[in-house]
Amino acid sequence: MTLQLRVYVPPHPLIKHWLAVARDASTPSVLFRSAITELGRWLTYEAAREWLPTMEATVQTPLSTSPATLINPEIPVAVVPILRAGLGLLEGAQTLLPLASIYHLGLVRDEATLEPLCYLNKLPEKLNPQTRVLITDPMLATGGSIMAAMAELTHRGVDPSLTRIVSVVAAPPALQKLSAAYPGLIIYTACIDEGLNDKGFIVPGLGDAGDRIFGT
Repeated sequence: MTLQLRVYVPPHPLIKHWLAVARDASTPSVLFRSAITELGRWLTYEAAREWLPTMEATVQTPLSTSPATLINPEIPVAVVPILRAGLGLLEGAQTLLPLASIYHLGLVRDEATLEPLCYLNKLPEKLNPQTRVLITDPMLATGGSIMAAMAELTHRGVDPSLTRIVSVVAAPPALQKLSAAYPGLIIYTACIDEGLNDKGFIVPGLGDAGDRIFGT
């Protein structure tokens, strides 16, 4: 069976609402941060469907026994926020995945070459190949940062087919690179935008997510 990159744009009205708030240039930093948190929550909710590992069990109700499905605690779940903007989505994701391990990965883009530079890597040397990994990165633009993150993760044993990416907006260049390198990957994004400008920013996009989240 041939694997193919899948990109989901959930038609949820709350995702659409918070995307509109985030796009608006007049949205103040504190509200923009709330919008990104909410997008992290609702996109993670969608991404967790048929991804979180489950186990069958039996529970005792007040009246009888009942079959039950529970999250399997023996299979690790990890969230990897791409710093710094990925921290905005992390807060919402953690409300749904409170027991997940958090591994920070700091990448900054060289504005001249548009290539990523790593300044912080808290990933362990090896990860259980069954680990469910959720990457939070608001902007999939040129694809440089997310490709660097995927390279670090797969080098440590992560299975791309068990990996989910949560993003606010994505552009074709990043999606094309991911599709060529990791066809089993699944992405959840609020919108696929038309492209990039000459500075590598997504258009129409929402500006510099990191600057707007942290008010810098």
